[in-house]
Amino acid sequence: MSGLLNTSFLPSSTCRTRSCSSSAPHFRVNKPRVVTVRAKIREIFMPALSSTMTEGKIVSWVKSEGDKLSKGESVVVVESDKADMDVETFYDGYLAAIMVEEGGVAPVGSAIALLAETEEEIADARAKASVGGGGTSQAPPVVEDTVSSVPPPKAVSSASASASAVHPASEGGKRVVASPYAKKLAKELKVELAALVGSGPMGRIVAKDVEAAVAAAPPVQKEPSVELGSVVPFTTMQAAVSRNMAESLSVPTFRVGYTINTDALDALYKKIKSKGVTMTALLAKATALALAKHPVVNSSCRDGNSFVYNSSINIAVAVAIDGGLITPVLQNADKVDIYSLSRKWKELVDKARAKQLQPQEYNTGTFTLSNLGMFGVDRFDAILPPGTGAIMAVGASQPTVVATKDGRIGMKNQMQVNVTADHRVIYGADLAQFLQTLASIIEDPKDLTF
Repeated sequence: MSGLLNTSFLPSSTCRTRSCSSSAPHFRVNKPRVVTVRAKIREIFMPALSSTMTEGKIVSWVKSEGDKLSKGESVVVVESDKADMDVETFYDGYLAAIMVEEGGVAPVGSAIALLAETEEEIADARAKASVGGGGTSQAPPVVEDTVSSVPPPKAVSSASASASAVHPASEGGKRVVASPYAKKLAKELKVELAALVGSGPMGRIVAKDVEAAVAAAPPVQKEPSVELGSVVPFTTMQAAVSRNMAESLSVPTFRVGYTINTDALDALYKKIKSKGVTMTALLAKATALALAKHPVVNSSCRDGNSFVYNSSINIAVAVAIDGGLITPVLQNADKVDIYSLSRKWKELVDKARAKQLQPQEYNTGTFTLSNLGMFGVDRFDAILPPGTGAIMAVGASQPTVVATKDGRIGMKNQMQVNVTADHRVIYGADLAQFLQTLASIIEDPKDLTF
């Protein structure tokens, strides 16, 4: 955090040297020094909750104007381009003025509220907020800034972000304390949170409380979710996806396709599915083992002048969620056993759909999988995510008539994969060799369970 601004000021007429620029004799006058103590009003800034975030949306204010705050207490829930996260205050004080209401959007680093140190300063803070931060009184309050705990960019903030913060129980029923996902779910399902009793820590309402209320309520007629002919602005996540896709167009890419027999993989999946293993985990594990033998395909070029051989094999997998797309990351997928990998994947998907992923859980991928095979899509091309070297599009496994080695006609399950790669770093031969290795692993998947 930055140093605190000085809150003591001497009058401009005070002589600060041993002699003043006057011809009159100098006399020492024992008068008490006049010190003006200015009020401390801190701005709560929109924090940077991810490296790609440029603006955030206020999902809900946990606190109301005039509420007393304690250091570390959640103040507001912010929707970034990836997740909904609680924002906590760095200081004790009072939430004096809310400058961006719920549903409002503000750039990273801009003020969204004012925090007063004492109750007496609340009025000054509100006056400052009402004129857009331009105080006009003779002794305006000092606005003190602190450095945001979530870089980049290096925005100043008197708040910190936490995706796992636990709210204290509401005081005397004045506030409804609920998780961000519970609030979002309640809004979508038209459930009144004030009527619910929370089962979470210290009375916090969680998603299952909302779902239980819906299950207990009589069914209602749903309204159409899409209004034809309407103009709908991008959500924060959609805007981030748009920027990333536009950035991807500046990278010279090429594509290589490959057909892989999946009979053995399908048989293995049927055998271990009951133990909680997912097909996504199997594909991620197979891809990671192939990348371990072809590190150049796991590399990335970030500055246009050099590239890095990534030290970890982190498989990002695209997941469609309400209002956008996110890529939870299976870290060190080549080293984690298939059962642990499957459990981790289920956990990541749940957190992604609740918009509760931590930054390291979605921005550390070194290679990306996009699987539309589950929807019956047989082949497609994927767009390369910025900062990575390659992405693989996986199609559906389908029965196919093929010629066997002895010249006979047979049936095999086959899937099409297409890899999009950064041609500044990865070349055709690199992808061809990688795909040959991947095919050999999938067609003889004994190593996937070790």
